[in-house]
Amino acid sequence: MSGKDSGFRIRVERDLREKFIEVCRAQDRPAAQVLRDYMRAHIRDHDAEQDNKDTSDRERS
Repeated sequence: MSGKDSGFRIRVERDLREKFIEVCRAQDRPAAQVLRDYMRAHIRDHDAEQDNKDTSDRERS
C-alpha cells in the first residue's frame, strides 16, 4: 500500500458517487488518488490562509 496505513469510510448519495467515479474513469485516474489530491490541496489552502492571517495579525501589532 506504499505507506498508506489508514482509510476513510464515508457515505454519499449514490448519484454523487456514480458521477464522481464516471469522471475519474474519464480522466483515467483512480477515485482514491483524486480524493488524496483534493485532501492535499485543501490542507495547502488552509495552511496558506493561516499564514496570511498570521502575517496580517503581525502587521497590525
